Amino acid sequence: MEGRPAVDDAALEREALSVLEANWTGVATVPAPGLYPHQWSFDSSLIAMGLARRLPERAKTELLSLLDGQWATGMVPHIVFHTPEAYFPGPSVWRSQEQPDAPRGVLTSGLTAPPLHALAVWWLWRHSGDDGFVRRVFPALAAQHRYLATARDLGGAGLAAIVHPWESGMDDSPAWDGALAALPEIRYGYRTVGLDERHPGSDHDRYLWLALRYRDAGYRAEYLRDEHPFALEDPMFNGIWLASCVALAELAPVAGGDAAPYAEQAERLRAALLERLWDGCFHARDLRSGRTVEVCTVGAFGPLLDPQLPVDLVADLVETLESARFMGATGYPVPSCEIRAPQFDRTRYWRGPSWVSTNWLLRRAAVVHGLSQLAQVLTTATLRLVRQAGFRECFDPFDGSGRGCRDFSWSAALTLDLLADSVEA
Repeated sequence: MEGRPAVDDAALEREALSVLEANWTGVATVPAPGLYPHQWSFDSSLIAMGLARRLPERAKTELLSLLDGQWATGMVPHIVFHTPEAYFPGPSVWRSQEQPDAPRGVLTSGLTAPPLHALAVWWLWRHSGDDGFVRRVFPALAAQHRYLATARDLGGAGLAAIVHPWESGMDDSPAWDGALAALPEIRYGYRTVGLDERHPGSDHDRYLWLALRYRDAGYRAEYLRDEHPFALEDPMFNGIWLASCVALAELAPVAGGDAAPYAEQAERLRAALLERLWDGCFHARDLRSGRTVEVCTVGAFGPLLDPQLPVDLVADLVETLESARFMGATGYPVPSCEIRAPQFDRTRYWRGPSWVSTNWLLRRAAVVHGLSQLAQVLTTATLRLVRQAGFRECFDPFDGSGRGCRDFSWSAALTLDLLADSVEA
């Protein structure tokens, strides 16, 4: 069903729960029926956070089913294939079953995703007080963080690198344009069925080529460090990782562990973000060219999730966020690319549209820093988007019209959380 405009909060909550029930497979929530028929890591983390106050047991099942796909290396894959539904690129492309480190009996992709999982567990623990769940999943979270700190520190400065646009959670962002343009011209001679429908205008031949190169190298960390042609330090990915390190430091004593290593990792990430990605705003760094990316996207605000980000940097980032480059010139927050950039396109995924996911993350960042007015604006405007257009994948930042697929799960789940906060306020 498509979310319909709702007059009151109770009606909107019922709409959201109906979407989530329709998208539930019994073990996980698919992002949307038809186009996205499997479990996506980033989506499931956000969905679990949205469900934490309303359906905490369902949220726990969501995270546990995702962690069933974790590799022995600690890598949490960006897709777990729980059903035989057709999808491209599916299990036949990734061939996880051929890898000794992949889980047995569960098919997955070979890429990872923004490591929001520890923050999601902390969010559940905060609202449910379930120490047993924390103890159950803590080893998996710790292994994930070890993987990022070792296999993904390709620049040697403490930040994790993404090795494919799909790992960013912001697939078609203009932040990746330069790195993709530096790759060889690739033509497979056939339409990448499914990809073209989901993301028209994207360079899917290069996307697929990167995935196949990594697969054919056995998903080895050494290959990523020495040969893989796409490697970027992304401020959103690393800002999320830092926030998850802070969460792990708080969860560690609950699980009988030591908080110090996670607090120290957060400090290393904070220092590296400032040293390598900050120049008045946070920009991604292309490790292969050695240059930072010029365009400023919504990813620039990821480090705001750090509760210890210096006060002057918080002020600078909020000024940029509220300026005519982003929120100040649109009817709805937050455009996914600065609107003055030549790459801005209000119609194309992650090149202009607003997303409930990033709005929610920035609202969380505003709360972390005590920015109550900004938090309220993000809450009110995001709820206005879904009231007006339904639980769409993304939205036009100027007129609020819905874009992408309908009945999108993270839009519905995070709406539940925003409604819960508006009631508590």
